[in-house]
Amino acid sequence: MPKGYWVARMTVTNPDGYPAYQAANAAAFESFGAKFLVRGGAFEAVEGEARERHVIIEFESIEKARACYFSPEYQEAIKLRNLCATGDLMIIEGVE
Repeated sequence: MPKGYWVARMTVTNPDGYPAYQAANAAAFESFGAKFLVRGGAFEAVEGEARERHVIIEFESIEKARACYFSPEYQEAIKLRNLCATGDLMIIEGVE
């Protein structure tokens, strides 16, 4: 079964508020077995437009990736994220 991934590109608009979002999302990520492959870090934008923060999270399956996103815990965390960041988040099925 293919794994599922979250690919997020974020612009943090309120750095002081971002740690509250990170603390709030931890419960959902733990419940659904999220594994961070990329979380911030240095990058080079060689094509297109980049945002300042990039995150790739691996899940056991695309179903788990979706379930995590739509879980009550993560939906509450989104409210905090929206106060301190804007961005794009995709849920993507991996290859087998």
